Amino acid sequence: MRVLWRVLVVLMVVLVPVSAPAWAAAADGPAPRTPIRHFVYLMQGDRTFDHYFGTYPGADGIPAGIRMPRDTRRPTAGSVAPFPLHGKPPVTLAAGRSVIAAQYNGGAMDGFVAAYERQGRDGAAAMGYYDRRDLPVHWNAADRYVLFDRFFASSQDGIRANRALWVAGRADAGAPTVFDRLDEAGVSWKFYVQDHKAGRKTVRVPLAADDPHVVDLDEYYRDLERGTLPAVAYVASSGASERSARSVPAGQKLVRSLATQLMLSRYWGSSALLWSYDGSGGWYDHVKPPAGNGFRVPAVLVSPYAARGKVDHTARDAASALQFVEENWRLRPLGGRVASANSLGTAFDFASPPRRAELIPDGSTTEPPVARPVDNALVYGVYGGAVGVAAVTLGAAGWRGRRDGAA
Repeated sequence: MRVLWRVLVVLMVVLVPVSAPAWAAAADGPAPRTPIRHFVYLMQGDRTFDHYFGTYPGADGIPAGIRMPRDTRRPTAGSVAPFPLHGKPPVTLAAGRSVIAAQYNGGAMDGFVAAYERQGRDGAAAMGYYDRRDLPVHWNAADRYVLFDRFFASSQDGIRANRALWVAGRADAGAPTVFDRLDEAGVSWKFYVQDHKAGRKTVRVPLAADDPHVVDLDEYYRDLERGTLPAVAYVASSGASERSARSVPAGQKLVRSLATQLMLSRYWGSSALLWSYDGSGGWYDHVKPPAGNGFRVPAVLVSPYAARGKVDHTARDAASALQFVEENWRLRPLGGRVASANSLGTAFDFASPPRRAELIPDGSTTEPPVARPVDNALVYGVYGGAVGVAAVTLGAAGWRGRRDGAA
């Protein structure tokens, strides 16, 4: 029976045409200015661009021959070169504001090792980096969609400030958020939170805990099934946040799950999924950030309107996404950082027709089949088996379902 079900799924993925029916792309509220009717934004944590994509071809990655001094005031104290973390014991750097400021070192960008050495810790760990062997999902997504190598954390002041800027474009307490503007315009939105129903409280969700728009991440998958995905969706992870080495595999599974189910839903032809990070976590990055920003962080855009394999070099941060949402749904401006941001909108290729989805391999496969939107009455008819659909389509052993990424 299982074999027959898998064969049926493969046939559906291959045979259903790329364009979703018109009714499937509809969203409540005012019509958007672009073909993007559903925007999903996942925020992860504590990684820099060089730490994740420093050796990615075509990106502004780790400079050849670069070394960081162990003591910025004593050149004779020695220095440390970047090194691959593959196969090495995981470490957690636990960088606070003082460490980040010391690493920035007034703009010299040379204190990444010394900041820890001054605390009596081995600062060499800050120079470790991952590559395709460790991050197959993220690198495979970059191969197929758009990777940003000039996307910066919004602030050097920690998670709370970055999360406030993520939703409001400013770190002021009580500042209006993009969700306030969406409510004013009658545009639907939700804030999906991993393990929200378990009652975990976290600064990663800068909204009131009792806000009815704040729901468990499971509802994202149910909304895809029911045809109730909101126009704007924010996503906050918990055990899959990538803040620790242990959660990096879980974070990749979460990204792959969010993207795969979106691709297999009725919404693919009118959607975009962006994920980025709210801070550096203490890891090395060589690019000096613009004034007011934190260090560079990884960011990837997955959409039928994202060019395949493009590395986007435009300077952006979370405010760029807010500006796109403002423009796309004609919202009253938030001001603050948003007013001067480079909009995410210029990263899309709206001059070309929407692309068929390319499902993201997890490293166990090299080139998955091209995905087509599938009749949800069939795919989600047995909701508990919906993830089995993705597993067969991707040809990936070990796919563990819609809660993939939970640690």
